[in-house]
Amino acid sequence: MKARWTPVLGAMLLGLASFAYSQDAAHDVDKAADKTADATKDAAKDTAHATKKVAKKTAHATDKAADKTADVTKDAAHDTKTAAKKTAHATDKAADKTADATKDAAKDTGHVAKKTGHGIKKGVKSVGHDVKKGAEKTGDAVK
Repeated sequence: MKARWTPVLGAMLLGLASFAYSQDAAHDVDKAADKTADATKDAAKDTAHATKKVAKKTAHATDKAADKTADVTKDAAHDTKTAAKKTAHATDKAADKTADATKDAAKDTGHVAKKTGHGIKKGVKSVGHDVKKGAEKTGDAVK
């Protein structure tokens, strides 16, 4: 009988060992799942923190860019206003010079016309006087 119990005892011992190892495997799977969960949680925290930092930096950079854009726009508007004032001033000066030149030309034309008219009147008088003299001479000669 001794020999009969040995294989049974060996089989029981083998079954017990296999059960013990299976308990260790289940425990190892639980440990690995816990470690994975912890690592995932840490990675999520790190990602959230990094995202928050990047969002703050992006917001800051956007604010700076908006400020620079506003400054450039303000400068451009000022430059445009200044150029418009200078152009208006130059146009006014040119209009004044044109008006003065036109007035002077009209005055000069008036003087020339007056002198021309006076010269023509004198010439007509002179011609008329000469015609009168000639007529008198002709009349005297005819008498």
